[in-house]
Amino acid sequence: MKLSQFQFILPKSQVAQEPTRWRDECRLMVVDKKTGAIEHRIFKDIIDYFGKGDTFVFNDTKVFPARLYGKKEKTGADIMVFLLRELNREQHLWDVIVDPARKIRIGNKLYFGEDQSLVAEVIDNTTSRGRTLRFLYDGPYEDFKASLFALGEIPVPKWVKPQITAEDYENYQTIFARAEGAVAAPAAGLHFSRELFNRMILKDIEKAFITMHMGIGQFRRVDVEDLSKHRMDSERLIVPPEACDIINKAKGNGHKVVAVGVTVMRGLETYVTTNNEVKPFDGWTNKFIFPPYTFSVPDAIVSGFHMPESTMLMAVAAFGGFDTVMNAYKVALEEGYRFGPYGDAMLIL
Repeated sequence: MKLSQFQFILPKSQVAQEPTRWRDECRLMVVDKKTGAIEHRIFKDIIDYFGKGDTFVFNDTKVFPARLYGKKEKTGADIMVFLLRELNREQHLWDVIVDPARKIRIGNKLYFGEDQSLVAEVIDNTTSRGRTLRFLYDGPYEDFKASLFALGEIPVPKWVKPQITAEDYENYQTIFARAEGAVAAPAAGLHFSRELFNRMILKDIEKAFITMHMGIGQFRRVDVEDLSKHRMDSERLIVPPEACDIINKAKGNGHKVVAVGVTVMRGLETYVTTNNEVKPFDGWTNKFIFPPYTFSVPDAIVSGFHMPESTMLMAVAAFGGFDTVMNAYKVALEEGYRFGPYGDAMLIL
C-alpha cells in the first residue's frame, strides 16, 4: 500500500471540537466488512450486535497533563514542552518535545509557572525536536510529580481544539482510565458510558482491559510513500494474564472479541500464539498494521473517524478492507459524520 491511497479532503468543519453531550449518544456507523453494507445508528445501540459471552477489550491507559508552557532563561522567550515519558524517577529525567526547538540547546534552563518555581535543564538533544530534560527539584517525588502535573494541561490535540477548557479534563479521559502514562486518549473508548457498561452486564457481555500508553508517534506524519518503510515509535504495552484468560476463553467458546480502538487492535496482535491465543506481555511495541494484514484475535473493532494519511486509518483499513473502509469514509463525509477524538464512531463487523 502507498501513503497517497489514504488521502482524502477533510473539511475543518467536520473535525469535532466538543464531544456530544452524552458519551454514548454520538453517531455510530456500522459496517459489514464482508458485504460493505452500512447502517447508521446511535453509539449506545452498539450492544444490539453482541450477546452473552462476547468480549469487549478496552485500553485502560490514563492521559496525564503533558503540555507545559514556560520561558527560556535570559531571553524570556515562550516555550512549549510536551512531556512524552519519564526516563528516570530519581533524577527527574523526562523525554520531551519542545517547540520552538531550533533555539533550545544543551545546558539551557527553562522556567515554568507564574512564579517560575519549577526549573528544568536541557541535558540531551535526541532528535531535531526531541530533548531530555532534568527537572531541578529538591523534595519528595510525590511533591515533584504533583507540581509538574499542576502546571501541565490535558493534551487535547491543537488541531482539534486550540484552547483547552475545564471540561476537557473529563471529556478527554475514558471512564475506565486507570494506568497513568498516555499523552493521547484512546478515543474509541471515550464513547462508553457507565450506563452502557451496566447494559452490557445485563446482556452478559464480558470486558477485558489491557494497557497501552499512547505516545505522540501515532500522530507523527508518515513521510514515506511505501508504507513498508514506515517505523512506528515504541509504546509501553501491558497485556495482563487475567485479560488473556478472558479473551482466550471467549475465542475458544466461539464468541466475538471486539477491539475498542486501534491501540487495542495493535496490542492484541503484538504477542499471539500459533493457535491465535493472546499471551501475557509487559514491554514495548512498535507494531504497525496496514493492509494487507491477517488478524489473529479481534472479530470486530470499534474506531473513531481518523485523519487522512494517519496510521490509525491504515490499521482500520487493514481490518475492514481498504475499499470497504475508504468507501465508508466517503459516506461519512457525505453524511456529516464528525471526525477526530471528539467525533463519531464506527463499528466494523
